[in-house]
Amino acid sequence: MQKSSEHRSRRYYACVYGGASARIDKKHLDEITRLGAIIAQNGFSLVYGAGASGCMGAAASGVREQDGYVMGVSPHFIKNFEPIFDCDNTVMVDTMAERKMIMEKHADIFFIAPGGIGTMDEFFQILTLKYLRQISTPIVVLNLDGFYDSLLALMDSLIENKAAVPEAREFYDVVTSVDDPIITDYFSSIKNG
Repeated sequence: MQKSSEHRSRRYYACVYGGASARIDKKHLDEITRLGAIIAQNGFSLVYGAGASGCMGAAASGVREQDGYVMGVSPHFIKNFEPIFDCDNTVMVDTMAERKMIMEKHADIFFIAPGGIGTMDEFFQILTLKYLRQISTPIVVLNLDGFYDSLLALMDSLIENKAAVPEAREFYDVVTSVDDPIITDYFSSIKNG
C-alpha cells in the first residue's frame, strides 16, 4: 500500500514585541488588539512573549478573537512578574536569551509595540542582527501617538554622532497606525515571496 504524502502549508508568524505593563495607555492597547486581528486576518500566526497583560495580552487577544493561532514563549520565572496567556502553544524556557532566540527563529516579520526595557532589548537585538546580516526579516516600529519619538530621536543622534551607520534607518519601517498599508503589503509579499 502506497502512503499518500499530505501537503501542509507553511505557518507564517508575526512576532510582536511589546510591554506587559497594564499601565500602558488604553489607546495603545486598543491599537495592538487591532494589530492582532489584522495579523490573523492576513493568515499569520502570532509568536510573542506569552504575556496576558499589556500590549502582549492585547496582541494575543486580537489574534484569538479572529480564531488565529497564538504561540507564546516564556521563561519559567516570568510567571512571578506577569500572567501568562492561554496560548495554543506555550513554550517554556529557562532564560530570556532562549525566549528571544525562539521568537527570532519563527518570525517572518517583527512589530515593535509600545513597551519598556524588555521591548528595547528585543528591538536592539534584532536591529543588530539585521545590521550584521544575520536576518533580513522586516521590522516595523509602531510609533503610535508619538510613543517612540524619543527612540527615533536616539537613533538619529547615534547616526549624527557616527556611532551608528546612516543605513541603520533603512533596517526598519515606522508607522503611526496599524492601518498603515505597509503592514498588509509586508504580509502579502512575505506569503508570495
